[in-house]
Amino acid sequence: MALSVASSYRGRFAPSPTGPLHAGSLVAALASWLDARAHGGTWIVRIEDVDTPRCVPGADRLILQQLATCGLVSDEPAVWQSERGALYLQALNQLVATDRAYPCGCSRKDIEAALHAAGLNRERHHAAVYPGTCRPENGGLQGKPARAWRFAVPSEPAVMTWTDRRLGPQAQNVAREVGDFILRRADGLWAYQLAVVVDDAAQGITHVVRGEDLADNTPRQIALQRALGLPRPAHLHTPLVLGANGEKLSKQNGAQALDLSEPVLALHRAAATLGLLAAPGSVPEALAAWVAQWKDAQPLSLCARP
Repeated sequence: MALSVASSYRGRFAPSPTGPLHAGSLVAALASWLDARAHGGTWIVRIEDVDTPRCVPGADRLILQQLATCGLVSDEPAVWQSERGALYLQALNQLVATDRAYPCGCSRKDIEAALHAAGLNRERHHAAVYPGTCRPENGGLQGKPARAWRFAVPSEPAVMTWTDRRLGPQAQNVAREVGDFILRRADGLWAYQLAVVVDDAAQGITHVVRGEDLADNTPRQIALQRALGLPRPAHLHTPLVLGANGEKLSKQNGAQALDLSEPVLALHRAAATLGLLAAPGSVPEALAAWVAQWKDAQPLSLCARP
């Protein structure tokens, strides 16, 4: 895949338009914008609407409006994943040609049955680790119709390692803990893992700043970047805003849309989550003060993990 590697900082904020921004998503947006500004770099908004059944009509435009109200405006025109299928197909074809992707005919019921037969029980609240039933070396589809495409996770390196700018050294055995993950779903939609890797490379993203709940995706994305010959961006995963139930604030657990009647107050709450000090003045004045704070302190200390 042809790629022009960026020579300077390029960051992005990539919301899914499943509803308006909430307090947790503003934290990630602000952190990614501040990191880009502190590095004198470019900040881009990407609308991750690849999972179209979950997208809410008009939410994409509302999100862009919410960001603008908070003084966070993309330095380049926003892009929509739903318009980039040709790039994802190109990447899938490359993986197929190098024997790094294969068709899978297994349903969820098939996977659960295979795991049960092997004496492997799926942990509660965890996705099932695909047992490799349709891998070519295991006989492939064996007459079943292809339902999806999977990435053939390599056995080497056995443990994927990387260093997060806030969380520090990280490691995961992708083959054992995740298994061969989906690249294209049975309904024809592109999977997040492939889309985000392709888009980060195509847009020359050098630094990824996002919520800590997405840190677990990083090793899968690194594996794909290696297989596709793409550069690996630096990562910084920010603290999460928790709901009343102690779980990550999200649309799924009833997170309310941002109240932007006074946008500077919403920004102050997000900045406090990031360990930034209060900044007086208007939205532009507060943002400028936080950029200076971000420059003067490492993210590890600004938003240190408890």
